[in-house]
Parts: sequence; C-alpha cells; structure tokens
Amino acid sequence: MTPTDKPQSPAASPARREFLRQGGLAAAGALVLAGGLTLVSRRPAAARTPALAGAQGLPARVYTGPYDTKEPMSALGDITGYNNYYEFGLDKSDPARNAGTLKTRPWTVQIGGLVRKPQTVDIDTLQSWFPLEDRLYRMRCVEGWSLVIPWMGFPLAALLRRIEPGSGAKYVQFTSLADPAQMPGVQGAVLNWPYTEALRLDEAMNPLTLLAVGLDGKVLPNQNGAPLRLVAPWKYGFKNIKAITHITLTAEQPRTTWSIAAPDEYGFYANVNPAVDHPRWSQASERRIGELSRRPTLPFNGYGEQVAALYSGLDLRRNF
Repeated sequence: MTPTDKPQSPAASPARREFLRQGGLAAAGALVLAGGLTLVSRRPAAARTPALAGAQGLPARVYTGPYDTKEPMSALGDITGYNNYYEFGLDKSDPARNAGTLKTRPWTVQIGGLVRKPQTVDIDTLQSWFPLEDRLYRMRCVEGWSLVIPWMGFPLAALLRRIEPGSGAKYVQFTSLADPAQMPGVQGAVLNWPYTEALRLDEAMNPLTLLAVGLDGKVLPNQNGAPLRLVAPWKYGFKNIKAITHITLTAEQPRTTWSIAAPDEYGFYANVNPAVDHPRWSQASERRIGELSRRPTLPFNGYGEQVAALYSGLDLRRNF
C-alpha cells in the first residue's frame, strides 16, 4: 500500500463510487449507525479470503499490509460498544447508546491556518480525493486497556500534501464538533468544549497516521468518531480525535483539551510508553478487551520501528 494523494476520476475509483452512494443514503436519513453499509478499499481482491463469508455474504476482510498488526482483530461488539467519547456520556456504553442521533450529513471540514490552499470541503468530497486503505491497528487507551481495530481511511499526509503546508507550519491542530443539541455530554462542564488535539507536522506526515472514515469495511459508526476521525496508533487513544470539523496548521504548539484539563497527567505527545506511569496507575501492562489476563505494553504501542526516529534526542520521560 503506497499512500497517494493523486485525485482519481469517479469512474476509476470503486471506493469513491461506493462511499458517495452511502453518503447519498446518509443525507436521505438512511444512515444512523451505518452497520449495514459497506465500503470498498483499494486492497486487491487477491488479498481477501473469500472462503470466510460475512453475515452479508461478503468476503471477510484480511489485513496483510505493511502497516497491519498480525494480532487478531478485537470483536466488533467490543470495538463499537466500549468507547470513551465524553460528548455522549462518561460511561463506556454511553456512546453506543447516545450517538445514534448524531447527523453526519451534511458535514464540512474547514482546513486553514498556515496552508497555501485553505478551503472548506464537504466530507464526501474530501474522502473522494483519496483511495481508501484498510489498516488493522492496535489501540492503547491511557486508562490501561486496548483493542485491535480494523480502520479504513486515507493517510493524513495525502491531505496535507494536497493543501500544501506553508513554510512556517509546524503543527496540525484538530477540532471536534461540539453541539449540545446532539451531544448530551457537551451540556456539562466535564471538559472545555470543543475537544481539540494536535500533532507535530512530521507526526502528521508519518505513513501510519490515518484519517478514518470506515470500520471493518463499513461506514464509521457514530460512536467511533463518524464521519472523520484521526488515528495515530503509537499514541494513547485520547489523541485520536473524533468528529473532526476543523484542521488548522500552526507555527506554535497548540494547547490541547487534556493538556489544559489535567496538565500534570496528559502531555502533548502522549506516546504509548510503558516506562512512564500515569500519576495514578502503571502503564507497564494493559488489558486487551475480551481477554482475562494482562499483557506487557509495548513502547510506541509496538510501532517503534516506524516512529521512534521522530523523537530522536527528545527525553520522553519529560516530554510525555
């Protein structure tokens, strides 16, 4: 899989045709949890396993790309039913229960700041610019639990190349939707809304960094961050911001939601690091949802080969 930002014509891209069809259904009110709609990735048919048919008679998806973990995928019920998403409530089951009414069409993403091509783009147009890719990634929560999640999306680097960062751009800031009419949690003062997160520009350009629009070949469920969320698998899960409405390039390091709310607990980088404990618990091990025993946590969540060089010379005990 080679990330690319080269636009393709609608006729040449099955992924684009399928996603735009689904977008039309969403706009018509047919898409609530999106459980029955299927996306088509750019992965060749030869890489699939037709002997394993899904409930809809579709071939089971397999994940053998250069960025995919070899660990087994977590149960979809755990992935979609065990979530932190405070805009919809504080319990792990609240997002699945409360997020179904979120309207993900129409939806626009405002891209600006230090870019040469600032623009506001409809989510379906944005997604149509890039081929979709399957990625099976580990996800490690700062709370000490983990999942293995089958995302579908496109590299953030492809979008950044398209909008052309300015010479002074050093960071990419993301902002989530904060609508108290649709998000009951926003009515409270748990955090300063809207939720914001950020990456250094070189982190954002890393091939692992994904903007996800799907989950296991289907449209991304609302509780998992629809219609657009960030996935940076070597960072703790709270960095992977959901329901993105703004992408802004800046020269200065942005302040982010959790570093404002609890600066002694949550640093800007938030790289998975078993050697640096949370002030209230150890990070040396984790509980994989669906398993009884704990397992050791890996530095950078197991993605050190791809990302460790980004932090050469940086003391990750102090720059946590």
